[in-house]
Amino acid sequence: MFGTMQDEQLSLATLLRYASTFHGDATVSTWTGEDVRTMTYREMGQQAARLCHALRGLGVEVGDRVATFMWNNNEHMVAYAAIPAMGAVLHALNLRLFPDQVTFVANHAEDKVVIVDGSLLGMFGGYLPSMKTVEHVLVVGADPVELTAPEGVRVHSYAELLAAQPDTYDYPILDENSASGMCYTSGTTGDPKGVVYSHRSNWLHAMQILTNASMGFTWNDTVLAIVPLFHANSWGLPYAAMMSGASVLMPDRFLQPAPLLAMMKQVRPTFAAAVPTIWGGVLAQLEAQPQDISHLREVVVGGSALPPSMMRAFKDKHNVQLLHAWGMTETSPLGSIAQPPRGAEGEQEWEYRYTQGRFPAGVRARLVGDDGSVLPNDGEALGEVEVRGPWIAGSYYAPDGNPVGEDKFDDGWLRTGDVGKISPDGYLTLVDRSKDVIKSGGEWISSVDLENAIMGHPAVAEASVIGIPDAKWDERPLVAVVLKEGAGAEPAELREFLSDKFAKWQLPENWTFIDEVPKTSVGKFDKKRLRARYADGELEVRTL
Repeated sequence: MFGTMQDEQLSLATLLRYASTFHGDATVSTWTGEDVRTMTYREMGQQAARLCHALRGLGVEVGDRVATFMWNNNEHMVAYAAIPAMGAVLHALNLRLFPDQVTFVANHAEDKVVIVDGSLLGMFGGYLPSMKTVEHVLVVGADPVELTAPEGVRVHSYAELLAAQPDTYDYPILDENSASGMCYTSGTTGDPKGVVYSHRSNWLHAMQILTNASMGFTWNDTVLAIVPLFHANSWGLPYAAMMSGASVLMPDRFLQPAPLLAMMKQVRPTFAAAVPTIWGGVLAQLEAQPQDISHLREVVVGGSALPPSMMRAFKDKHNVQLLHAWGMTETSPLGSIAQPPRGAEGEQEWEYRYTQGRFPAGVRARLVGDDGSVLPNDGEALGEVEVRGPWIAGSYYAPDGNPVGEDKFDDGWLRTGDVGKISPDGYLTLVDRSKDVIKSGGEWISSVDLENAIMGHPAVAEASVIGIPDAKWDERPLVAVVLKEGAGAEPAELREFLSDKFAKWQLPENWTFIDEVPKTSVGKFDKKRLRARYADGELEVRTL
């Protein structure tokens, strides 16, 4: 027996029509350095139609990949709406990948057109000759003659091309399982791997974001989207905003603490999202130049674990709640979010907030031990986290038909590479990445727990922990510390600071002081580079 419901496809074209019609007065605004330039959702719909006509005129067909090489701004939001709606596939290129990785993913995806921000022409011009499938480049906010293109590639003015197009478009009816967008993993090991999102997965992911158990923003909110649009669907913010009618504030290239606070002061967003390193900088700026940011009702933070001390500081000093979330490119990316359960108060509420959060209804999760057995969700057992669901990747993009990354999938489950535990009420606590956990004398030491505790010391700005070889214990932790400007601390003092938080055998005896923790393309601590620096003898290690 089947239901009697209509078989309406979950299309992002439907979402675009809805947002531009019924939330037409909502806005997308881009910070210029001193002010904002704003368009309404109604205008976004018109610009999206013009972009679709322009791309169609350049030969873009259903299924063709159209890339962006842009900051978070109005034009990028138009591309997010238009490209999937016309049936093409949005491929947001990660500006922070290494040059050979950028060209690798463009060629692997077989990008046909690239929309490029004018401020990035110098960088992009170095990549373009190696992009084998690109036929057209649309330049936003600059004279296209500034870009020297190889033979066979035509360069256009985005503004002039769109100005000549109609402002309505007859969007095709698409199968909801057809591709809408793609992002590539950051490629910390091997080549980046392509994840292809569908109209259905993006739609369901956006619906989950809007529940009160998740981010829960509405048309009364203004969302400060600091997380890049090229990073894992910008955590789903663009489509969730369009679905709810929330306005969006885009920071463009102004991602430093001072301009972020300037735009907050002027626009007063109610919601924001970014990685911990961004908020660490904002907190330091606020200490130097106090400012009311209590207009932020909630701030979602993902990418890596937040130090509890930072969460407390934002709440106690600025009345802003930082909210942990967990996910990855392969999970669209929302996998869990740390809204505390009903009745949790005081310290119990904080304990829930320190976790990576509760899994939503659309994400099934399990823990798998080293022997392949499924472990209990008792809040104690540690294993690799595996997930599955309608917005979870089931494979990687393989244009030649030869599967890649098959070791990341286990009988229909995505192996996340994260080691953690799950409570009986469905809250995930991560202790480390499987490649980063430190095995000392047969016991595990969590590098994440050590990092978060050390960053609670008043003299410490950042800290990253890696395992280094040890003749007796196989591995021991090495702590790389970045001190706050003008502050001082010795290894013995920092170790003593940890003494009431860890067992004696877990306390690190190896310390090094560095100017900055290396970061990945998405702002996470790059422990691979830190290990390389240690192996090359570049770190001055002090052993207690």
